[in-house]
Amino acid sequence: MDFELSDDQLALQGELRRFLADRVTSEARRAVIDMPGAVDRDLWRALGGMGIFALTLPEADGGVGLGFAEVAIVCEELGRAAVPGPLLGTFLAAGLRATAGDDAADDAVADLAARAAAGEAVVGLIPAGDPAFVEHLDGLDALLVVSADGATLLDPPAGGRPVDRPLDPLTPVHVVDPLPAGRTVGDSAAAVLMGNATSLASAALQVGLAEAAVELGTAYAKERTQFGRVIGSFQAVKHLLADAQVQVEMARAAVHAAGVELDDVLAGDGDPVRFHRALEGARIVASRAADRATRTCIQVHGGMGFTWELDAHLLLKRALVLDVGIGSPDHAVELLSARL
Repeated sequence: MDFELSDDQLALQGELRRFLADRVTSEARRAVIDMPGAVDRDLWRALGGMGIFALTLPEADGGVGLGFAEVAIVCEELGRAAVPGPLLGTFLAAGLRATAGDDAADDAVADLAARAAAGEAVVGLIPAGDPAFVEHLDGLDALLVVSADGATLLDPPAGGRPVDRPLDPLTPVHVVDPLPAGRTVGDSAAAVLMGNATSLASAALQVGLAEAAVELGTAYAKERTQFGRVIGSFQAVKHLLADAQVQVEMARAAVHAAGVELDDVLAGDGDPVRFHRALEGARIVASRAADRATRTCIQVHGGMGFTWELDAHLLLKRALVLDVGIGSPDHAVELLSARL
């Protein structure tokens, strides 16, 4: 399997990285806290205009026509910039148009999917459960609920209780009990695909977060002086950052491999057993790489590593948020152990 990115993939990666570096600065990221649901609608429309949410949709349906190998590349960049908002729910909702029919209810689903693909609609994503913990509720246009039996789409529920101190300040959470009924938008097979896509995308986001953390810690280690020397010259600091970088590279390779395997399975050419092992392994190593790298970044910064002004804590908190919900690493451990 060749892990070298093609020229088109490099161009996609480079264009998105340049856009996010200019648009999602540290100041812009923190400003999102004061927006409804911590969602920047202008940024959402810009991402939609770049085709981010329609990445895997066929060109005939207005999409970009790429695969999950490219999803892994794009999500890595989104994670690297710690882009706030329900990225995964909006991405999955954009693909619902393929299951829509001709009746009024399915027309409404198709309309929402088209708006999600364009970045005009913001869609949340949660696993079925009671109570439900809904992220970004005040900024949602719809909520996608996924269970083992299928997926349902519903309007943003009212009456949720806000969590006073959510883990990630850029990811507000409401507790909703019970969830209202929604319209079915996918069967059990569709729910499995959504779970696989979410697991892969979450792993890629964590690889990006881990890379950002190592870069932040390394830059600081090259500047901060102690005992007349930059701390990056100390062997202990070198080992911390080097070990974190090794885990990032291992996780990136695993995630890219899982993306290629998923594309092969969807094309009918892959081995489902090999794919699931690749996906579950990638999910686990990406979670551990993100945890290691973000904590290392905080440690290298010393006392200031815990301060609000530094982005290190935001990277760690986002990585922890991605560890819960659909496609979690704990679930991947259970699935992988059952297959062995």
